[in-house]
Amino acid sequence: MKETKGKLRVGIVGATGMVGQRLVSLLDAHPWFDLRLLAASRNSAGKPYREAVKGRWALGTPMPETAGRLKVLDAAELETIADAVDFVFCAVSLPKKETRALEEALARLETPVISCNSACRMLPDVPMLIPEINPGHAGVIEAQRKRLGTRRGFITVKPNCSIQTYVPALTPLLPYRPSAVVACTYQAVSGAGKTMADWPEMERNVIPFIAGEEEKSEREPLKIWGGFREGDTGIRDAEQPLISAQCVRVPVDDGHLAAVSVRFEDKPKREDILRLWREWEPAPQRMKLPSAPRPFLVYREEDDRPQPALDRDAGGGMAVVLGRLREDPVLDWRFVSLSHNTLRGAAGGSVLSAELLQAQGYLERK
Repeated sequence: MKETKGKLRVGIVGATGMVGQRLVSLLDAHPWFDLRLLAASRNSAGKPYREAVKGRWALGTPMPETAGRLKVLDAAELETIADAVDFVFCAVSLPKKETRALEEALARLETPVISCNSACRMLPDVPMLIPEINPGHAGVIEAQRKRLGTRRGFITVKPNCSIQTYVPALTPLLPYRPSAVVACTYQAVSGAGKTMADWPEMERNVIPFIAGEEEKSEREPLKIWGGFREGDTGIRDAEQPLISAQCVRVPVDDGHLAAVSVRFEDKPKREDILRLWREWEPAPQRMKLPSAPRPFLVYREEDDRPQPALDRDAGGGMAVVLGRLREDPVLDWRFVSLSHNTLRGAAGGSVLSAELLQAQGYLERK
């Protein structure tokens, strides 16, 4: 692990949205990173951050005073952004083509981009990180730098927030060769960047469709579990398991829940599954990264857990909470899992990825 020498200067591009606000909160007094810059749309540019998000601060905790005083820059001023920081988090709300162009432009200005967006997720030379699962995928950054023509600039992305409820639970069980997964996710309104107050259609309602979500849920885990060896120019997707996903929006403010059934080629015993979940200590936990929850996986024995209201904040919102492990009459085993979608699934997962990348030597002072 690379020793940390002084704080890296960091900016947030797309700072006024819900994920941007989470990043602002998480970076306040971070031990490794110093928040120096906030950027957003032209409508917010030139205003103090506190004024730019007035009436839209969506978190239950107060806005950090230092961030509130920062003047918001126009996100289009890429050279100004690149000159001011060592790396950026990107959480913009733009069409995918524009998002990719912005992120690659920043990377070509030798500014690493830790992206909360989906535009670059499926590019084979862009690591899509869940730090506990695929930290070795960061090795593909060297191939990406060759494509972009950069020395230090690159892009990494976080995966879809909903798969972070069940992919972590399945990862310790991969030695038993899961061959089929059926997952139904019940997703909070904050996953759409909204609150219950500004989405009245969600009150006492369920919407059984989230555009593009099922396709992402079925494809992205295969990249996360994919193969990569030093010298490869891209990550090779895993061939199994076959995943069938249904994604439903529910009237919950934060916390995505998944009901999962799994078939294995070598069916494990219940006690083996629980032992693997209990004993798993991934790389970020061994490295004692600041945002890594200990433990990563938490199993609840109660029949009615996990619940978003009771369990989403486990491990500071960075743990995955599991429950209701039982045999499945169609497949082999089924369980329920929960993660905080804007913390583990978005901003917090991105901060943890940045910590991992600094520890691996990919982030450094300019």
